Amino acid sequence: MYNNPAVPAAAGMGSGTLAMTGAGDIFWFALAAFALMALGLAIKRIVPVRGDKS
Repeated sequence: MYNNPAVPAAAGMGSGTLAMTGAGDIFWFALAAFALMALGLAIKRIVPVRGDKS
């Protein structure tokens, strides 16, 4: 597709070759970590905090 010889090789090479952006796998791991951290912080804001029952 699009005369790209690396497309068939992308099946077993890793996520960096699937995107074909030139960024390595560490970029995608950092992006995933940021997304998970943002999701966790958003959930932490939504869920109410229990107060002390003393």
